[in-house]
Amino acid sequence: MKPQIDHISISVRDLQRAEAFYDQFLPLVGFDVTCKTYDELPAKEYKVVEYYSPNLTFVLVAPRGKFADKVLDRRMPGMVHHLAFRLEDQAEVLAAHAQCRALGFDIVDSPQLFSQYAADYFAFFLNDSEGMRLEVVNYRRG
Repeated sequence: MKPQIDHISISVRDLQRAEAFYDQFLPLVGFDVTCKTYDELPAKEYKVVEYYSPNLTFVLVAPRGKFADKVLDRRMPGMVHHLAFRLEDQAEVLAAHAQCRALGFDIVDSPQLFSQYAADYFAFFLNDSEGMRLEVVNYRRG
């Protein structure tokens, strides 16, 4: 058996705003945004946008009404601290960064070596439309 994550679902404050952001970001990390579906169960206040790929499905979930104005911190227990998208090489990381800058995304750290993680850990960090921290990275595992 090998570990594998099938899908990641993140709750967002504004589903339309998040979808517009991820429609631009996900192709930079290998997703084909034409492989996207919508689902809704009004009785459960459930509305989602799902981005499919062969290895991972990425899901945006609208908040339940009672949580719409709640503000959380990524350092709180139970919260997702950040999501890291791994690319094939440093050139792809640099290209993704250039495209993120051109799109006006909120870049937190420009591409650089983060040798505290691994000798060849090359990454940049940005915030998505909801303030969630994202990382685009390349390094040799192990």
